[in-house]
Amino acid sequence: MEGKPQQGGLVLTPQGADFAVWSRNAARIELCLFDAGGGKETARLAMERDGDVHRVSVDGVGPGTRYGYRAHGTYDPDQGLWFDPSKLLADPYAKQFDRPFHHDPRLGIVGEETQDLMPKAIIVRDIEAQRRKPLFKAGGLIYEIAVKPFTILHPDVPEGQRGTVAALAHPAVIAHLKRIGVDAVELMPITAWIDERHLPPLGLANGWGYNPVTFMALDPRIVPGGMAELRETVAALHAEGIAVILDLVFNHTGESDRFGTTLSLRGLDNLSFYRHLPDRPGELVNDTGTGNTVACDHPYVRRLILDSLRYFVLNAAVDGFRFDLAPVLGRTASGFDANSLTLREMLTDDVLADRIMIAEPWDIGPGGYQLGNFPAPFLEWNDRARDDLRRYWRGDDNMTGDLATALAGSSPVFGRDGRTQTRSVNFLAAHDGFTLMDLVSNVAKHNDANGEHNRDGHNENLSWNNGVEGATDDAAIRKRRQDDIMALLSTLFAARGTIMISAGDEGGRSQQGNNNAYCQDNEITWLDWAKLDDTLVSHTAFVSALRKRFAVFSEMTFLTDDDVEWLSPDGTPMTVGQWQTPNFSALVMVLKTLDNSNGKNSRIAILINRAQAEQTFALPYAGAIRWQLMAPEKTADAGDKLVVPARSVRVVLAS
Repeated sequence: MEGKPQQGGLVLTPQGADFAVWSRNAARIELCLFDAGGGKETARLAMERDGDVHRVSVDGVGPGTRYGYRAHGTYDPDQGLWFDPSKLLADPYAKQFDRPFHHDPRLGIVGEETQDLMPKAIIVRDIEAQRRKPLFKAGGLIYEIAVKPFTILHPDVPEGQRGTVAALAHPAVIAHLKRIGVDAVELMPITAWIDERHLPPLGLANGWGYNPVTFMALDPRIVPGGMAELRETVAALHAEGIAVILDLVFNHTGESDRFGTTLSLRGLDNLSFYRHLPDRPGELVNDTGTGNTVACDHPYVRRLILDSLRYFVLNAAVDGFRFDLAPVLGRTASGFDANSLTLREMLTDDVLADRIMIAEPWDIGPGGYQLGNFPAPFLEWNDRARDDLRRYWRGDDNMTGDLATALAGSSPVFGRDGRTQTRSVNFLAAHDGFTLMDLVSNVAKHNDANGEHNRDGHNENLSWNNGVEGATDDAAIRKRRQDDIMALLSTLFAARGTIMISAGDEGGRSQQGNNNAYCQDNEITWLDWAKLDDTLVSHTAFVSALRKRFAVFSEMTFLTDDDVEWLSPDGTPMTVGQWQTPNFSALVMVLKTLDNSNGKNSRIAILINRAQAEQTFALPYAGAIRWQLMAPEKTADAGDKLVVPARSVRVVLAS
């Protein structure tokens, strides 16, 4: 950056650095400098007030210098004021910390010195990455990754790299991603986070990162090489045609409720940076379920969010972002506003305008469920399609129409006001909830290891167990579960819109029935590569290759009568009575499509049988079209009729 920092952060100068931090309500702020080890404070410098920005220029400092802030003012939590100069505070614009954050009760006790407990920010020099247009296009396959659990047990990754972002660039990891046709990896939070306060006494740790302290600095536990490591990993993935999407958390911070810690924003200006009840300034709004809600419409916070996004694009060339509990980004004093200034500026910023933006379109605040309401071109996680696909394969009644709606792009959700394109991110399972294997292996959650007596996590998962709860050695049940996963994946990959799978689901990963495993930084969440089911991996690769070969699947317009025919197993168009039959167990989707392998137009048919017994399907246009059965091994002549096994999906192509 050139010139003085406008509202926060620092700018390197020929003499040293100019520091700035924003606070309206602090009486004064001090910059604290530390020795090379971060243990000894070497200087405490008063900052000069410039409106609501506090500034100081320091000679003789540069890359490698460690620093933090102290804020003076009124301490009156009932009025939303938490100024306590005994608390060393992290710079909201920090780019790197010298160590991870660890919870300690003293971080929340007034008057308790925290210098020895707090990581120190480190001055770093920005190095811009080579800019390029995003590799990922809507309609592709996103692969959601928790970095440490995904790589910590990989046998081919060098031990020193396991569990880190650098491991994602290893040829063996990239080979797996390419085998299953991944278009983009979506990295669960990699910015600096802190454990929730109830976890250390239980001997547990947050392994997913959805509890940030600041928004730019990378967590040293999984990105020990800082921005250089991220930049090099992104470049390696880009070289293989794989995009990188960062999952970011701007809706809350790890400072939590009033019984939490004072780490950064709370100590600098709690009243400005978080939402409070209008008539009770001491009571934090909790639209996130985590104790606090960031005021994303505040001008300072808006600028901090935009600067953070720009930082990752300019310095690592990431392709886009997924936003946790995204309605908070559009919240104002009167509720969610799809046209909020924060959302508009994210979409129009000169650095960000071409990036992929993905919303998790719900939070627990008033009016918090906003599926379909984010401004285009935001893509949105579609939990309605997720639930409908689960219900269909569980065997719920009256689901045939809902299945077809999801396969066609969810137009009732995304087609409002005459819009013709879907923005759906279709998925079956994500980090929250059951893995795909656990979905077909458990009726109930099993979260006892989390230390909350199985009270945490969702109670209804629209799941089934195939006859036995949890793990089993029964070969027949294991085969039924394998078949169900293949049927679910086949259906997902046939859906119009963007699709997402969670890392390891393509190989039958289990979390032992735990549907809230954020605090299990251990074998419960760590992917055991040796135990991946190669039959499932091969099936995922097969349906992924079909999706890439036939253009109809990844196009973003809704399917219309010009694109699709819905047929019954006898090869005739579905009747109203069949659509409305509660337990109707089969459906054929016939699609017109371009075959990307030869550039010719063709037809492809998806034959779906959710019944517990095989069914015979009469293939459409018998005699006029010759159908080939598509399979992982080879194609085969399908004839005029095809027996589709129980609980399965088959694909036939007009030859």
